Amino acid sequence: MPIQKNDHDPRTPYQLPFPKDALSEIVVPDAVPDDDRIWVPQAENVWFRPLCLNRSQGYWMNLLKVRKAGVLSRHRHPQEVHGWVLKGRWHYLEHDWEATPGSYVYEPPGETHTLVVPDGVEEMITYFQVNGVMCYVDPYGEVLGYEDVFTKIDLCRKHYEEVGLGADYVDQFIR
Repeated sequence: MPIQKNDHDPRTPYQLPFPKDALSEIVVPDAVPDDDRIWVPQAENVWFRPLCLNRSQGYWMNLLKVRKAGVLSRHRHPQEVHGWVLKGRWHYLEHDWEATPGSYVYEPPGETHTLVVPDGVEEMITYFQVNGVMCYVDPYGEVLGYEDVFTKIDLCRKHYEEVGLGADYVDQFIR
């Protein structure tokens, strides 16, 4: 990118105010925290760590941590999902690939799958961006339940209150 005539020092930060209604950024220095209270329980041996809970656009980004082998859930996504494996491995019963550390997974809208953490995996951590709703279904597509950004926020508030961080601890991740 060419330097503008009046840009004598490219290390000079932007000098004007940000737009009045712009939201503040989220910076999470320790995304994989040592403090177990930050991990929100989702099921037995399953936790999530919120990173961004975007209520205005209906998506959430979190780390999912699993400390057990077995079937985690069968679910359907009406919108796209992105995942990046940090630790451990997992696969879907409906596909022939396995996600391992460093793997990126794109799940298109309409994807329905059953997440399995295989035997021998002591801990799995994956970053997910889930857009819209996650519908839990039976093998024939009957909806059994759902999650969305609002149910995630509610789970966080309840958990953070219970562990002494305060229900408003989650506010730093909400946009």
